[in-house]
Amino acid sequence: MSRVISHVVIGISGGIAAYKVCEVVSSLAKRGIEVRVILTEAASAFVTPLTFATLSRHPAYTDADFWQPTNGRPLHIELAEWADLILLAPVTANTLAKLAYGMADNLLLNTVIAADCPVLFAPAMNTTMWLQPTVQENWRKLLAFPRYGAIAPTAGILACDAVGTGRMAEPETILEYIESWLWTNGRQDLKGKTVLVNAGGTREFIDPVRFIGNPSTGKQGIAIAKAAIHRGAKLILVKAGSLEIQSDLQLQTISVDSAREMQEAMQIAMPIADIAIAAAAIGDVRTTWQSDRKLPKSELPLHWQMEYIPDIIANLAQQKQSAQILVGFAAQTGSESEIIAAALDKLQRKGLDAIAANAVNHAETGFGTDTNQAIFLHKDGKQQQTPLCSKLELAHRLFDFLAS
Repeated sequence: MSRVISHVVIGISGGIAAYKVCEVVSSLAKRGIEVRVILTEAASAFVTPLTFATLSRHPAYTDADFWQPTNGRPLHIELAEWADLILLAPVTANTLAKLAYGMADNLLLNTVIAADCPVLFAPAMNTTMWLQPTVQENWRKLLAFPRYGAIAPTAGILACDAVGTGRMAEPETILEYIESWLWTNGRQDLKGKTVLVNAGGTREFIDPVRFIGNPSTGKQGIAIAKAAIHRGAKLILVKAGSLEIQSDLQLQTISVDSAREMQEAMQIAMPIADIAIAAAAIGDVRTTWQSDRKLPKSELPLHWQMEYIPDIIANLAQQKQSAQILVGFAAQTGSESEIIAAALDKLQRKGLDAIAANAVNHAETGFGTDTNQAIFLHKDGKQQQTPLCSKLELAHRLFDFLAS
């Protein structure tokens, strides 16, 4: 999303979830994305056009503007050709049905049908309405078209006090989808593929309350998982430590603590993976014994007998088939030449297809940051350096690198 100034049209239909879109519009405008907002007549009853005009720094459009020419051309054609991406949020059952059957009786629907850019849908409605067979059939019909993408509703307490699926995705999730789809232009190049990712930091417990660990937060691994999902992949995530996962992520999750548990989970999942990306920070050593009770301070040894932890990714490389792709991460310190040298050594010594090396001793690329910068290296000698960017963008750059 950082490559060029992008144009996003946001269409809002009549539902209480329209208030969530205010944050989406505001966030995009602050990031330098140009936004145009279209409201249906029903949507204007929930949030006023003036609110969205203020947040987007541009007049918001309603059906009253439908036949007002822009530069001598119909407004819906101008908006359709201007947009790099269209987001519909919230999508009501009414709007969903009209789009599924190609109906166009307002400015919003005409703009979507006149456009050829990617379109993202974020439905929101009562659970019983969402689960109606006719609504589900319309949903499936829409998503059969390659340029249409789903930001599926989540479960929770709805505005009508019902509990179930139907809540529109949260603004953070919608913004991530927008970032991904602007980057890929809606390309679903991982559809039909299974991607295996590990994330977080392993912990080797000494007793029930003490462990040897590392400061990995798992943010980069989660970003890779999200990028894979946004590109159409089936995702298996092996998460280590206390890493929390968004409830709206459509993935299979396996939770582990220790390196031994991580190794077992990865070895079980590896045979069905087309791409395996090891982004977790795995410990290197552990104590040779662990206590099953909390040790008093006076019983803690000052000198521990340690043992090396088996190299998980090297073992996966021994297990992988020729059609599979195995990617490692190298969290390094030092100069660029030192980082590249260490990463190349790991790439060759461990038998990987590619590796991403990043410096963790910089304020904007260390553990827990929202940004990252890396050097990708492939076993065929190709190298690519990324600029400082969001971890989600870096994940997309990695998938692009692997595809190239």
